[in-house]
Amino acid sequence: MLGSNYTADYASLSTERRWLISAFGGIIMCKAAYELTGIFTAFVFRGFIRLNNAQKLEWKNRGFSTFHALFVAIASLYFFLVSDLFDEHAHEELLIKRRSILSDTILGMSSGYFLTDVAMIIWTYPALGGLEYILHHGLSMFAIMQALLTGEAQFYIFLVLFTESTTPFVNLRWHLDVAGMKSSQLYVWNGIAMFLGWLVARIVLFGFFFYHIYNHIEQVRQVNTVAFYSLHMIPPVLGAMNLFWFFKIAKGMIRTLRKKTTHSHTS
Repeated sequence: MLGSNYTADYASLSTERRWLISAFGGIIMCKAAYELTGIFTAFVFRGFIRLNNAQKLEWKNRGFSTFHALFVAIASLYFFLVSDLFDEHAHEELLIKRRSILSDTILGMSSGYFLTDVAMIIWTYPALGGLEYILHHGLSMFAIMQALLTGEAQFYIFLVLFTESTTPFVNLRWHLDVAGMKSSQLYVWNGIAMFLGWLVARIVLFGFFFYHIYNHIEQVRQVNTVAFYSLHMIPPVLGAMNLFWFFKIAKGMIRTLRKKTTHSHTS
């Protein structure tokens, strides 16, 4: 009974207040994952205590980055495969206008993550990343905020958020490198998985993103001006960045496989 009353009270709040609550929840989620990563890692990787402060900081930062990536990837799959929110035949309301309390909450928590991460990047600059990460996070946060506050284009935001499913592979690659396991079989297989995952989630999926917008251009034209131009300007920038990183990942994977092949032949 208490839970249902709380849910009703939460649903009755304005969009702005729900965003503040969910964004704060996202920040707390990041803080908890950050601290738990440090505690958990110390038990499974004894070398963690010998890392320098900068490495420990990035290790734990990547911990909550991985948690957020899994969180939004699972949420996106739920909306696309389980929920009927974005099923074109389930509702009369235009796809571009659809939203729910749950989708608003997920977007709010995700904006809390991006806010936390970009604050850490700026505060420790350039230890956790350069300007390209600030640009990526800034654009992502802006797109999420406008979709949350206007309730428009959430379908496309969740499509883009699903691309975060590649982040755990990127983070694991860094963790294995710092742990001195760059020559391990796990590092090689993770590199291959990262390449394939990036190809599907950040290259092919972005192609579907643009194809879907083209096929629903009449709906897209009905969103507010900011959302309309955001859909036409932000995804191409993110897509270009994904292509740039994809070629770097491909080169790294090829280099690693060549080293493995050469080593196997010589041994």
